[in-house]
Amino acid sequence: MRFSSSILLCLLLLPLLTEAATVRLEIRHLWEGEPLELPGSAVTTAAAEQLRYTRLAYLLSEPGFVSASEEKTVVRKDWNAFVNAENTVSELSLEGVPSGEYARLQFFIGPDPATDESDPNQYPPRHPLNPLVNNLHWTPQGGYIYFALEGKAEGGLGFSYHLGTGRNRVLCEIPLRIRLEDAATISIDFHLDRLFQGAPSWATQTQTSTHSREGDPVASLLKKRLSTVFTIREIRQSVEVPEIKHEVTLDQVGTPYSFRLKNGFPIPELPSDYPLTNERVELGERLFHETLLSRNESISCASCHQSEHAFSDPRPLSMGVSGETGTRNSMSLLNLAWKNSFFWDGRKKSLREQVLEPIENPFEMNESIENVAKKLAGDPNYPGLFAEAFGSREVSGERIAIAMEQFLLTLTSFDSKFDQARRGETTLTQQEQRGLELFMTEFDPRRGLHGADCFHCHGGPFFTLHQFHNNGLVSTGDIGLEGVTSKETDRGKFVSPSLRNIALSAPYMHDGRFETLEEVIDHYTSGVRRSGSLDPNLAKHPEPGIPLPEEDKIALVAFLQTLTDEQFAPPLP
Repeated sequence: MRFSSSILLCLLLLPLLTEAATVRLEIRHLWEGEPLELPGSAVTTAAAEQLRYTRLAYLLSEPGFVSASEEKTVVRKDWNAFVNAENTVSELSLEGVPSGEYARLQFFIGPDPATDESDPNQYPPRHPLNPLVNNLHWTPQGGYIYFALEGKAEGGLGFSYHLGTGRNRVLCEIPLRIRLEDAATISIDFHLDRLFQGAPSWATQTQTSTHSREGDPVASLLKKRLSTVFTIREIRQSVEVPEIKHEVTLDQVGTPYSFRLKNGFPIPELPSDYPLTNERVELGERLFHETLLSRNESISCASCHQSEHAFSDPRPLSMGVSGETGTRNSMSLLNLAWKNSFFWDGRKKSLREQVLEPIENPFEMNESIENVAKKLAGDPNYPGLFAEAFGSREVSGERIAIAMEQFLLTLTSFDSKFDQARRGETTLTQQEQRGLELFMTEFDPRRGLHGADCFHCHGGPFFTLHQFHNNGLVSTGDIGLEGVTSKETDRGKFVSPSLRNIALSAPYMHDGRFETLEEVIDHYTSGVRRSGSLDPNLAKHPEPGIPLPEEDKIALVAFLQTLTDEQFAPPLP
């Protein structure tokens, strides 16, 4: 089986027939025949609307091949794929197709109803239906958003089209002529411009979104047009090259650590080269609190990530060994096992990389990794602790990073009042329940919906999708993600932090500019600043934000306070 980093598949192979073929599907996304860039340059619709897309992602299921005589339909019930148009070519692998002649390829956009209604947290880390892979689940409402198209129209008005629920599942059928033998590659084009042909106009003040509620004409039109967007570019017959598997040697030193999950949380992808052990976790915890990591031995990681503040810093900007402040707020370190990028701008892709940077940062610990290793090796206790964790007394930067990574992976939080209410152990007050409803309801006056629309950026069990957004803050010169990607479309984007324990982790935003939750909500109701990179799910709202009455703001704060896990709260006086 072959798959690219952009498309993650998990296929349970059907029993192979005597003769079976492997088919590779290549999907490209086009606008009027030209490759689509996301986020990319503006395009023009048939209605002369200028649009700029920021997201196109969808789920495919149940592929089938139909013979010319309509006598044979080969359907893979166990096959699902996630497609993200940010990748130039999406590659999908379909194995076990019986050899023969076929005249039509078919598949669905959207999972089957039973899968849509099932628990999304059952899937392993790289499965396309794992919510951390696709970010297309309505959690905690239930069900998948199996087609998402977002962007902006001329003038900065945002649009957000989300297709979901079983009634909107789309069957796509593509004519072809192919004889399958050993292997073949089918190149498919997705013509996005076909969604915007004819009336009514899409990106207008009255039709800036759809969330697939029953009776929504935009969802019905979207479903109809989606069935026409795919065409065959070419078919290539080829000989399948066997995959070469490499053996991975696992480090078995130490006692395996028992990583515990709660219902409603997806399965994380934990390190496979150095599996979690009690000894490494304990060493990592000690290093987290160790002042030897700093040049003048005055601060540790725990100085800026305080456990009684959900492992965040109560100061707007943290202070380093020299007494100077940094440039960004130190965010919470809870539930990092489910993240795949770190820092506000996502510049590190693993915890193992992330933990070492503050040590060498001149505004933080201002020390070298080599010197830290020497200081620890000269300590009477650490060489023995490293031996217990790794099998020898060697102290190195790599081992320091591995141990600290393992400790941070164990910092989990899933026992707030909200979680207890979901488990039936308590109940939310009427005000808290109102806040939850506001949080999970879109703002769409066209459909009579006047929610706070928070879930688009803060959805899922972690109350974040771990994505990067420009949320309309007044700029102070920090360009955020653009500094990593060098893309102007990423200017002012920062990762949306988890809202779990948000009442404990003030101040807020990447620079700690807001001291209270009330100030944060005021920003989204009256302080959003328009810019070219403003997130579409904010740009679709009125300027300068969603008008919420005071009682709704109070209810939102009450709900956010239910996300506090008391084990991380400051001790009572």
